[in-house]
Amino acid sequence: MNQATERPALPDHLSIDPRSPHHHAAVFEHDIGIRFNDKERQDVAEYCISEGWVKVPAGKALDRKGQPLLLKLKGKVEAFYP
Repeated sequence: MNQATERPALPDHLSIDPRSPHHHAAVFEHDIGIRFNDKERQDVAEYCISEGWVKVPAGKALDRKGQPLLLKLKGKVEAFYP
């Protein structure tokens, strides 16, 4: 029962892209919340707490490999388990 409540520590830099070196599958087994400039965001694809930025999709635009184009927004970033 203890293992179900134990969650891995949230890393400083995390990405949803499995090809990224900053992707940690164990973290994605749980729900994650991102608060950016004191507002919760649901569309964050990557974040870095120490550098203070998040990457979010730029509408429906795709790059030449079919991946969404990402915008880098700077501000205060907090990651948490809800």
